[in-house]
Amino acid sequence: MCLIFDWAQRKLGDYITVNKIKNKENNHFIPYSISNKWGFIPQEKQFGEGNTYSKTNKATNYIVEPNTFAYNPARINVGSIAYQNNQFPVIVSSLYEIFKAKKNLNDEFLMNWFKTEKFTRQIQKLQEGGVRQYFFIDKMQESRITIPFISEQEEISKTLNQISNLIKLQQRKLKQYQLIKKWLCSVVFNDTVHDDANILFSNRVKANQLFESISKKGFKDLPVLSASQEKGMVFRDDISKNITYTNSNLNNYKLVSPGNFVVHLRSFQGGFSYSNKIGIASPAYTIFEFKDNIKYDSIFWKEKFKSYNFIQLLKKVTYGVRDGRSISFSDFLSLYLTFPDIEIQKKIGKCFKALDNQISDQQCIIQQLKQLKQFLLQNMFI
Repeated sequence: MCLIFDWAQRKLGDYITVNKIKNKENNHFIPYSISNKWGFIPQEKQFGEGNTYSKTNKATNYIVEPNTFAYNPARINVGSIAYQNNQFPVIVSSLYEIFKAKKNLNDEFLMNWFKTEKFTRQIQKLQEGGVRQYFFIDKMQESRITIPFISEQEEISKTLNQISNLIKLQQRKLKQYQLIKKWLCSVVFNDTVHDDANILFSNRVKANQLFESISKKGFKDLPVLSASQEKGMVFRDDISKNITYTNSNLNNYKLVSPGNFVVHLRSFQGGFSYSNKIGIASPAYTIFEFKDNIKYDSIFWKEKFKSYNFIQLLKKVTYGVRDGRSISFSDFLSLYLTFPDIEIQKKIGKCFKALDNQISDQQCIIQQLKQLKQFLLQNMFI
């Protein structure tokens, strides 16, 4: 289908009507607010039950009917214009600007227009005020919009909705995989259990029998690594943060090899980081490895050291630890750890690796769909 239409630029005020209706006697309507993420949201859900905001000045608020737009003129930006698609009227603060689209302007088409950079640039030019910029309804009516015939508006909206639905579907799949992984972690990683007859918890020893710290320096030509809570050890150049360091200090950085674990400054929140890269890391980190690689599977222990149960176990030796101070490695070595034999470790590690691949694939699909939708938003509205 060809998506190139004979667009014409028009004044938005010719296609919308101001729809401010005072709430006088209908105090039974539910008070709503506008969230940039969720659109219209009940105030009790946003601010908690019993909040005074939702119970005061109901008579001075406005009624918002279904199929109506509203926004706060003091907080106008991408995503801040909400669409009321409930089946019943609600009331909102009298601060909000409220309007409806006329019959020759599709609601979904207009909602998508409000998400474009072109609309954002317009409101930036039209905004008025000092430090706090306002965008009242008269300015909204002055903005310009280029639109095709109503049938073409509907086709564009349908296309964008299909992409949005695909994103939601992939997000549900991602959530399911994440829940499966979370459940599996809770089952297989539990250091409070020790049962010789249970293949998951047949071994129980102190960590000092399994691991040892290493500190090899003098590799300043290797890339610098940093610890991340989600991705383990990553190249510092790949991090968006601008972390400065001098090359003269790199000779004192510690060597990190594939299969090593790292105690970093936020381990008390996210566990230990695993490295599948070779590089060097800050002297503030503690690098450690297995004493015997043959008896232990690195993927199993990578997941164990990031699990909720293990982080709870770490709390026994992290009292008072905060950002900027790492966990004492000697204290960690005093903890008792429960684990299965190597063959079971490998099977569990393989299962987690498959789950991680599925999670990564879903995240990649979602990102690509979002990029496609963003591309269409910026190029279908000319």
